[in-house]
Amino acid sequence: MPSTDPDSAIRGTQHPNPDMNAIVGSHDLLLVTLDTLRFDVAEELAAAGRIPHLARHLPGGAWEKRHAPGSFTYASHQAIFAGFLPTPAAPGPHPRLFAARFAGSESTADGTFVHESPDLLSGLAEVGYRTVCIGGVGFFNRRPPLGSVLPAMFQESHWEPEFGVASPTSFEAQVSRAEQVVAELPAAQRLFLFVNVSALHQPNWFHTPGATAGAGDSRATHAAALEYVDRHIGRLFAAASSRRRCFAIVCSDHGTAYGDDGYTGHRIGHEAVWTVPYAHFFLEQGASR
Repeated sequence: MPSTDPDSAIRGTQHPNPDMNAIVGSHDLLLVTLDTLRFDVAEELAAAGRIPHLARHLPGGAWEKRHAPGSFTYASHQAIFAGFLPTPAAPGPHPRLFAARFAGSESTADGTFVHESPDLLSGLAEVGYRTVCIGGVGFFNRRPPLGSVLPAMFQESHWEPEFGVASPTSFEAQVSRAEQVVAELPAAQRLFLFVNVSALHQPNWFHTPGATAGAGDSRATHAAALEYVDRHIGRLFAAASSRRRCFAIVCSDHGTAYGDDGYTGHRIGHEAVWTVPYAHFFLEQGASR
């Protein structure tokens, strides 16, 4: 039976996951996908103290190891927006935070926020949330028709060339737009803010000081890109929690290979692609940068 104590449910003392039925409607929501981020790189940097702003929010200071729902951005986000977040890398079933009503679902539990619509965005809109997308990689740029499919699921979407993979300051620009979006919302309006972070995606060589394009991308430049994101993510967390307590999900949509077993890139079935970092946590209102 669900807990009758909303506060204990929110704290997660009754369930492995917090009771999302106690969170949806009372909290703002933030979903950040760190596009292409590998689990091993994220884990190493957290352990080495190289991503302090992220690590201080990770439960126990460490990422959770999960399996991606898809091997490239489009497939993975279609699944994520239907409530299929990365799955814990252990035998299940694993209760989900969000789910469309679906007969026989083994991952829908008492604490799952269940909606009648086919996707999470419309489900949250139906209960009063403003759904906002700040895109990053090309599947969010609205230039070709395919680049409009994912952002069209939101009530409001933003993309500029400065947010894209070729920009060395992409995440700073995305955060600035997020700050603007939050500042312009009425105080009573609940917000679901989604940010697709493009900085980890190739090309990322320019995040390593002194690097040149000829050096190309590598696991090391991928790590440097995560350090770049960490330097600025405190601003995003501060904006997302500036109006009320915020429930945040930060994860990768899939990993990417840098010569692993001869493979490069993603949209392939390699361990480096399927294994991703994940965390969810609360940001108290007025969280500092």
